[in-house]
Amino acid sequence: MSKKINAPAEENPEELLDLKLTKPKTWAAGIPAVTEALVDVLKEAGPVRGMEALFHMNQKGGFDCSSCAWPDPDDDRSPIAEYCENGAKALAEEATTKKLTGEFFAQNSVADLAKLNDYEIGKKGRIAQPVYLPKGGTHYTPIGWDLAFKIIADHLNELASPNEATFYTSGRTSNEASFTYQLFVREFGTNNMPDCSNMCHESTGVALAESIGIGKGTVTLNDFYDTDVIIIMGQNPGTNHPRMLTALQKAKDNGSKIIAINPLFEAGLMGFKNPQTVKGLMGITTQLADLYLQVKINGDMALLKAIEKLLYTAELENPGTVFDHQHIKNNTVGYTEFLRHLDKYKIDDLAVAAGVPVRQIQEAADMLKNKSRIIVCWAMGVTQHVNGVATIKEIVNLAMLNGSIGKPGAGLCPVRGHSNVQGNRTMLIYDKPFEKQLDKLKEVYGFEPPREHGYDVVETINAMNEGKLKVFFAMGGNFLSATPDTAYTAEGLRKMKLTVNVSTKLNRGHLVHGEESIILPTLARSDKDVVGGEVQFITCENSMGVIQSSKGVLSPISDNLMSENQIVCELAKVTLGSKSVVNWDRFAKSYDAVRDDIEKVIPGFDDYNKRVRKPGGFYLPNAAREGKFETKEFGNKVPFTISELPDHKLADDQYMMCTIRSHDQFNTTIYGLNDRYRGIHNERRIIFMNRNDIQKAGFKEGEKVDLFNYHGDKERVARLFVIIPYNIPEGNTATYYPETNVLVPIDSVAEKSNTPTSKLVIIKIKKYVPQNLN
Repeated sequence: MSKKINAPAEENPEELLDLKLTKPKTWAAGIPAVTEALVDVLKEAGPVRGMEALFHMNQKGGFDCSSCAWPDPDDDRSPIAEYCENGAKALAEEATTKKLTGEFFAQNSVADLAKLNDYEIGKKGRIAQPVYLPKGGTHYTPIGWDLAFKIIADHLNELASPNEATFYTSGRTSNEASFTYQLFVREFGTNNMPDCSNMCHESTGVALAESIGIGKGTVTLNDFYDTDVIIIMGQNPGTNHPRMLTALQKAKDNGSKIIAINPLFEAGLMGFKNPQTVKGLMGITTQLADLYLQVKINGDMALLKAIEKLLYTAELENPGTVFDHQHIKNNTVGYTEFLRHLDKYKIDDLAVAAGVPVRQIQEAADMLKNKSRIIVCWAMGVTQHVNGVATIKEIVNLAMLNGSIGKPGAGLCPVRGHSNVQGNRTMLIYDKPFEKQLDKLKEVYGFEPPREHGYDVVETINAMNEGKLKVFFAMGGNFLSATPDTAYTAEGLRKMKLTVNVSTKLNRGHLVHGEESIILPTLARSDKDVVGGEVQFITCENSMGVIQSSKGVLSPISDNLMSENQIVCELAKVTLGSKSVVNWDRFAKSYDAVRDDIEKVIPGFDDYNKRVRKPGGFYLPNAAREGKFETKEFGNKVPFTISELPDHKLADDQYMMCTIRSHDQFNTTIYGLNDRYRGIHNERRIIFMNRNDIQKAGFKEGEKVDLFNYHGDKERVARLFVIIPYNIPEGNTATYYPETNVLVPIDSVAEKSNTPTSKLVIIKIKKYVPQNLN
């Protein structure tokens, strides 16, 4: 166990583990992925329980993986393994037979549990019963469900205003629970509904809604199998969306080219050994990226403009052969102004800003020239920047020039992180609801929903610290570890009168709490959800807008768990009482009843209960996918957007830092301490640096350092990291989150979306100074 210093969020150890280094890999998956997946599942769940769950994961009629939102195939699915290594590890976490009872909490104080690292906390097991931490208490103690709901309801009803409470949602929450949750919160009287979208793809939603009229991607999984070029930007599929590798392999087999754009050379972008094929089992690697552009951190905008400029030059040389002028004429506005804007840039300057040689940019332009079946994928490496919204609009510019939206094999593909994060938003989990959505709620239910916008994640953290909030309620997730400026977030949480977490497992968010704290244990995706003697199913929405059913198969590890939907319904009944106009008992007894009401409120869910029972589910309407655009300002036209390049000036002792996942984690859940693709073993407190930067600064490989951020004249520090030389552009560094979320400033956010800028933090690196533990 690592010792800790008394940091505000208890996140800094004073000792390192036994770090081992190996050579970074140039391919992903293969036999090692199979082995790692099975070892975790068998260790945590046992062979019978574990294999039963694996064979039902992501299968038609089975349950949806609680990990990433990559879509399942519409047609045949692998009968052996329709899951990836990380999906299997996510299953191992929730299917574990280890459980936390009252005896565990009696033996472990909150302070002692906080001394553990995140990996150790997560491996303790499933929470088996509701627990309560009273004011001044040192240990969580068991509490009955009825009393837990009464305490929460009393706190909520004692507030001077409903806006003194905030209700967070994680991407694991089902469509049904998300719908009843937002309905309860709005009938209670607030739009304070921060969610994990605020921290990941909010920039995507804003940019696409303003550009193409819908805040979602425009492709299906089948488009990947019949396309000419796939561009992958700011995304690491080998670790974050491993099942995407199978789609990329199939695309390559069908003749597609792949352009990878990333500051780090990631194994899952370079090669893939498919363990479900003979070649993969034999160790034969499929090369994925035909061209790898090692862009500087946030050099994506410059790179996109450089590609567009070279394509424009080619169009001038051969008029009518490079750009899709019919598409531009019919579907866009601002084309002439956009070209005029491109004219002011010099290709050499753009190449320097991007950090990519002109010859490689020309190669990319040549691959895109005379092509219209182009798919552009992106994730957090694009969205979590000050100019995240603008960069995504630049992606739209590129797609519109080539006519690469609204046709088979072409389109925009934001790859979502958590499995139902897109479904949450569809179900109206949003702090800034549209008037027509609120009007519909009023029409169907008869109450007047609040109209003023609520708090998003960043606004919630600030409101906590400013004394504007008294109650924090989290439907899943690990709010503390996922958010920016961790110490500041911790200060805010500790100012709450009550913090409540609906959770499957213990995490650090339970250990940094308000005056009182309650943990409500809930069912996992793989658990059977039995209501009235009948096994219920829930539904989820994947990255490509498919609504599908999910039905657990495992017996829950405790009889004292409730589903998220039932927790919401019971809490609503106790809190709202006779004032409520909603029949919460109807929702609690039948998820079909919830879906019937979703159909009444949200467009696209006609015959919901009938269509979702069909194997594979159904697609939600997506006009942009069909080449129809409806934007608020430009009618049925897509605007070409003019954006300026970001200007990053660093002092000699400053570096850009991006936060990344290791291969052994999903979001804030740490599965293990190895990042075998990057060659890091048994340690997470490392910083990847360019060798030249290490030498210039007078550091050495393996040296211990402290990391500092001084944004807004406030010192933020992450102590005791090890320098690892790595192939990363000069001036750029990378670290794992959540360990360095403490360095992400609360007031450094993306324009328009308010997303924390976790992919570009300006840091200073100083020699490690041991702290006084007394």
